[in-house]
Amino acid sequence: MKSVDLIIIGAGPGGYDTAVAAAKAGLTVAIIEERKVGGTCLNEGCIPTKCLCHNADIINSLGEDNGLSGISYSIDMPAIIERKNKVVTALNAGVETLLKHPGITLVHGRASLAGAMTVHVEGDDDFTAKHIIIATGSVTKFLPIDGAHLPGVLTSTELLDIDHIPAHLCVIGGGVIGLEFASIFRSFGSEVTVVEFCKEVLPNFDSDLAKRIRIALKGRGIAFSTNSAVTAIRKTDTFEVDYSLKGETKTVTADSVLMAVGRGANLGSLNLADWGIASDRRGVIVDENFRTNVDNVYAIGDINGLCQLAHAATAQGRRALNHILGISDNLRFDIIPAAVFTSPEAAMVGVTEDQCKAQGIEFSVHKSFFRANGKALSMNAIEGILKILTDTSGKIIGCHILGAHASDIIAEVAALMNQNATLADLRDIIHAHPTLAEVIAAAAE
Repeated sequence: MKSVDLIIIGAGPGGYDTAVAAAKAGLTVAIIEERKVGGTCLNEGCIPTKCLCHNADIINSLGEDNGLSGISYSIDMPAIIERKNKVVTALNAGVETLLKHPGITLVHGRASLAGAMTVHVEGDDDFTAKHIIIATGSVTKFLPIDGAHLPGVLTSTELLDIDHIPAHLCVIGGGVIGLEFASIFRSFGSEVTVVEFCKEVLPNFDSDLAKRIRIALKGRGIAFSTNSAVTAIRKTDTFEVDYSLKGETKTVTADSVLMAVGRGANLGSLNLADWGIASDRRGVIVDENFRTNVDNVYAIGDINGLCQLAHAATAQGRRALNHILGISDNLRFDIIPAAVFTSPEAAMVGVTEDQCKAQGIEFSVHKSFFRANGKALSMNAIEGILKILTDTSGKIIGCHILGAHASDIIAEVAALMNQNATLADLRDIIHAHPTLAEVIAAAAE
């Protein structure tokens, strides 16, 4: 048995960043990973999807509005996947290098909870520590319907390795994952239909923004059916996806089907019940320091189901480690930016208008439009809006963006919100010209 100060189970963004920070703080760390380091984000999520987004953006740049419609081109899907794999492999190697830090022991194998504060690694050894952080991530959800697990019904993992472009792709789920793939494969030339259970896509986003992005994607030729419950998937020569809309059964015929109804906490990754670790339908239950109900055991990232974003997992790991070290911090878990890498992009931080109304928060809305921004016009990226929400004191409490580079622009507002900045503070910030970031300044005016 090997003894260390801290055991981390899972080498995704939360796990590996926390391991490095802990080692720099002087702790000895064992980090255990059953598969490749980097977690879902690096291997089958954020990074590989952004590789495909890059290719989609290049294709979009050859559109008619840019005067390049006469250019003849073909899409080499195997080459696109090969490039994606090279990027992922390079980043895998980078994380492996990070974990070669003195004080860190990287162990490859399946972990299970053994005796008191002891973790067994299949095919390796037992490790014991005073503190344990569980960071085993999430798994793809499937609808409980006939045909959900038919061969050829794809998850995001399989779609990221597809070697051809489906003539017609049916996407079940209009959340972040579903819309990103819908946008990508529409750019690649697929006919795309999105079937969403809720009344609007992106149900966690500002409803006005969600409607706008649906309309923008519809303008690119993507078909949507909202308020629609998928009831069955059948396979003959093609797939047939049945769904119920206003009491009527309708069917989408497609060459490929993507199951994109979200991800759930990977509660089956460990024998949590053996230690009496409490969980609910969302994930492992934790407090504000991400401690479980078992002393000295923490759970960060997707496993607790609080916020399924890589940067949230990293921040949660930092808070958990600070608690272990007895250090206070000013991390704001109510201010976590999120982005959707469709074309155009969408991003948000803070509360939405719907949340303000539901919680009785008095607010004001301040808008600007990309069509009035010089840089956006020069990029032929005039589709877009930015909304800033303020409370009665003028403090910025939310921001919602649809438009080019929304995922980058949102960072400035998140930084201001962390400093409790007001709209007046924003007005006093000089923005470079011509830049897309000027849409922030324009909203403040």
